[in-house]
Amino acid sequence: MAWASTAPTLDRQGLQSPEDLQTYREELLADQDPNQPVVIVCHGTGCLANGSPRVTEALKKALGASKIKARVMPGIKTTGCHGFCSRGPLVIVRPLGLFYQRVKPDDVEEIVKTTLVEGKPVERLLYLDPRTREPIPLETDIPFYKNQQRIVLRNIGKVDPTDLRDTIVRGGYQALAKALTTMTPEEVVRAVEQSGLRGRGGAGFPTGRKWRSALAAVKKRGGPVYVICNGDEGDPGAFMDRTIMEGDPHAVIEGMILGAFALGAHQGFIYVRAEYPIAIKHLTIAMDQARALGLLGGNILGTGFSFDIQINRGAGAFVCGESTALFASIEGKAGEPRPKYVRSAEEGLWGKPTVLNNVESWANVPLIIEQGAEWYAGIGVPHSTGTKVFSLVGKVNNIGLVEVPMGIALNKIVEEIGGGVPGGQPFKAVQTGGPSGGCIPYSLKDIPVDFDSLIQAGSMMGSGGMIVMDRKDCVVDVSRYFLKFLEEESCGKCLPCRLGITRLREMLDLFSRGEGSEKDLEDLHGLAQAIQDGSLCALGGSAPNPVLTTLRYFQDEYLAHIQEKRCPAGVCKALITYAIDEKKCTGCRVCARGCPQKCISGEKKKPHRIDTEQCIRCGVCLESCKFEAVNVF
Repeated sequence: MAWASTAPTLDRQGLQSPEDLQTYREELLADQDPNQPVVIVCHGTGCLANGSPRVTEALKKALGASKIKARVMPGIKTTGCHGFCSRGPLVIVRPLGLFYQRVKPDDVEEIVKTTLVEGKPVERLLYLDPRTREPIPLETDIPFYKNQQRIVLRNIGKVDPTDLRDTIVRGGYQALAKALTTMTPEEVVRAVEQSGLRGRGGAGFPTGRKWRSALAAVKKRGGPVYVICNGDEGDPGAFMDRTIMEGDPHAVIEGMILGAFALGAHQGFIYVRAEYPIAIKHLTIAMDQARALGLLGGNILGTGFSFDIQINRGAGAFVCGESTALFASIEGKAGEPRPKYVRSAEEGLWGKPTVLNNVESWANVPLIIEQGAEWYAGIGVPHSTGTKVFSLVGKVNNIGLVEVPMGIALNKIVEEIGGGVPGGQPFKAVQTGGPSGGCIPYSLKDIPVDFDSLIQAGSMMGSGGMIVMDRKDCVVDVSRYFLKFLEEESCGKCLPCRLGITRLREMLDLFSRGEGSEKDLEDLHGLAQAIQDGSLCALGGSAPNPVLTTLRYFQDEYLAHIQEKRCPAGVCKALITYAIDEKKCTGCRVCARGCPQKCISGEKKKPHRIDTEQCIRCGVCLESCKFEAVNVF
């Protein structure tokens, strides 16, 4: 709902007990009007970039100017990212559940008149099924949402992340109250262990075991112990953690407080990359509101337990997502990893026991405490419990953020939730685990998406990036792209990573030009293994994964580059030629006008030709032709 002016405010003396929290929640629930329609506008980063603030302003003006004859005026609420990023700006009308996509300010008056006054949907703004082209009015019926299991993302798109009252109404901090009043720290640790939660940042290390190691280190060496949230999300195409921090910051904060209670910590840090200004803003607001209400800081809920959090901004170095490099950055040093002779849980920040989990891991903890370890362990598969949030991007109809139970088949994510590849062709491969992950071919489309199955296939879960590729994507070029990224992001501290990744990339450059030999493929594989074995941290250790998986599943494509001097996908510039099909060309001259080399000639309304000697293979003609007259050989 949109809160009335008479709603309880946050400037009270603060909650002095868990009972106060329950009373406050009941007051807020009583203040709600269940009959009030609410227009929800997505203000996630993607929708903001597409103009959702202008949509919100237009709604405010339209509602102010309209003469709606209703007992209760509709309210307006702005929320975090709903996940369906390729369809933004998104507008949801509750309680009807109508889902409007790609809404512009000019659409607002029609929404007010047709939906809010007449109670009917605006047909042209509804989502169309990519296969049947039938409109789907309700959000819950859209396959993108219908086939997900949203528990970590349960509040995002429903709460205003800058208003703690919304979170409390939705059950926020109930798990904290439960732990502080009915559980011991040991019972909290045991619950996380029994839940089977594994770190969502990439390595998949059992969270409860990490916490147990930190407790053992404190007992052996003394404290203090620190808890840290890793929000330094750097994988290309990944935005899972950003969305959680922006859309439900209190879930992260509550999870960290629960972890601190279990571990006896009194200071925490959230390390967020500076490129996430909205996440930093919402986390700051959330922490200020939590402190004001007695949920963070000294004497939380009057229980005598104190814990506070500080935000540290990262400068965008990919390597600082690695634990020891992140610690060094917080300490004010260069973000470089160190040898892991001692685990970070035993000797981390400032040499003290430290528990580092990523954003999604912390957001899972309140669910485990509130619903119980057995409930959580019942989701997913035995060795990969719970759900996982993925950013689904690339050659797929429904681009966005999805949450699914562990163990779901890869094809279900791509086809049922993602809507398949545009054009209806099967996908060629799916890159999982970010730049350090591997490419899973279509032949493994039914592989369960869990930690162990992906590793067996040569890839990894990573933090949750998932890039779909089709037949027009070249695996040699894709591998080059990721190696170039990692080459630039390597801190250069160890030789295998500093020199090895560069040499791998240089060898792929040769293949992309049709040079090299089959012997080079053997050398490529051997060098990749050496980098894996000798690198200091996970950046170098996992960097060869794209190369090794594409060699494993797409060796024929490598051989085509070397033996046939041909790029089957038509991507590698040195191995392709552009030509115009005279039978299809209408002579519209669109390609000629766009060509930067001016190498396309021909009279208007007559077939054109490309001067292959002058052509730089930029692809402008291919992208601009509406008649599919441009071919790549």
